Amino acid sequence: MPSYPYGETVRILRTGTSPGRDPRGQPLPGPDESFDLKGCVVTPRVETPQVGGSQQQERDTVIVGWTIYGGTAPAAKLPLRTTDQAMIRGVKCQITGEPGDWGRSPFTGTRGPLQFAADRVTG
Repeated sequence: MPSYPYGETVRILRTGTSPGRDPRGQPLPGPDESFDLKGCVVTPRVETPQVGGSQQQERDTVIVGWTIYGGTAPAAKLPLRTTDQAMIRGVKCQITGEPGDWGRSPFTGTRGPLQFAADRVTG
């Protein structure tokens, strides 16, 4: 997977498997399995305004989260899971949808980037 020399570090927040249940039957939190993705490209993701709507008329852009490309991580930690969260620029985000793997380039054989969407956690 490529790492970009001037990219950012994104912390992936992951909780391991629960070791059991407490006396009330609630699951105990699993161990912290968080790790860093180094050398990521972080781009803002915008919401597409409704055609003819007020946002389009006023030219408002609504940032709803980020798209992250690339990054290097311990192979044992990949692939990312939809239950993971990401700490991006000090903001905790939920990974949205399935992370994408661009696979290998048919021209060079090198790995393409990992790509995933992250939205701010609210509430």
